[in-house]
Amino acid sequence: MASPGLPEVLARYREITELISDPEIASNPARLKDLLKERGRLERKATLFQAWRKTRAAVDETEALLEDPEMAEMAAEELERLQADLAGHVEALADEMGSDEADSARSVIVEIRPGTGGDEAALFAADLFEMYRRFAETKRFKFEVLDLQRTDLGGLREATFSVSGKEVYRLLKFESGGHRVQRVPKTETQGRIHTSAATVAVLPEIEDVTVEWGPEDIRIDRMRAGGPGGQKVNKTESAIRVTHIPTGIVVKCQDEKSQHKNLAQAERILRSRLYERMRQERDAERAAARKSQIGSGDRSERIRTYNFPQDRLTDHRLDSNLHGLPDVMLGKLDPLIEALRAKERALRLAALDLEELEETKS
Repeated sequence: MASPGLPEVLARYREITELISDPEIASNPARLKDLLKERGRLERKATLFQAWRKTRAAVDETEALLEDPEMAEMAAEELERLQADLAGHVEALADEMGSDEADSARSVIVEIRPGTGGDEAALFAADLFEMYRRFAETKRFKFEVLDLQRTDLGGLREATFSVSGKEVYRLLKFESGGHRVQRVPKTETQGRIHTSAATVAVLPEIEDVTVEWGPEDIRIDRMRAGGPGGQKVNKTESAIRVTHIPTGIVVKCQDEKSQHKNLAQAERILRSRLYERMRQERDAERAAARKSQIGSGDRSERIRTYNFPQDRLTDHRLDSNLHGLPDVMLGKLDPLIEALRAKERALRLAALDLEELEETKS
């Protein structure tokens, strides 16, 4: 998110704008498409930087007018307005320089798996699944189950689903990590409080990013579906397991009765997992410049504790606790998400080097 990149962004944006008007480029559809895509990714950063430069220049001019007794009062009023605009541009630049193509994703794939805690962990995983389903419902997002494997007690062995809607990744990206619960399980006969866990992974689905593999890169195994699901699903070999050999990533799908549909779902999940792996590797390389991120996104990282006896939710990335767990489990996540977004925004703003930004004003 380093500010010295802004002049380069603006220069490249202007270069592409000139290139796309070149008749030779215009006659090459593939090249033109790539340039337009790149220009679209740079446009907001370039526009914000231009607006910041223009406002910064106006601030300098207005400050000079303060020396004129006849203009001082009017200049002071104008300067106050300009400085507010300048602060807004800086905040917007901090947001943009800390974002990537994933933040614009309108669809995500979410995976939930129980962690330590046996049956109670599986039941907690099922509660998280319902929490996100209800959250999607309140936002009028599209919620699609891709793979759902339940235990005999109604818990989850694992669940994979997609959520689609405006800004969906910006809202749900904070859910990636380890979720811990402290409560008296339904299976507990003596009223003792147990601690269990589940993991959540939120994988953005990027429409304009291609993740490909060759036939030699994957192995497809067909098998009978297991677990609860009715006689038909257990008698037919509809379940699919896809292994991506270079990375060792394994995806299983058995929710659909059609083998063809399960294969399509598995490939969709694999594509998102591979994209997320590529994104994490890229982020690791520039981690020193990405200090504004909240958490590492690692699935093993404990991000939140749900304490039911004390009606307390502790998000370990925030400095305060929330109460009203029953509402949270009903999908009312907005206060928590807004607090996390505010924290992310503050950290990004702090990471934007204002002194280096000032050096680019001319």
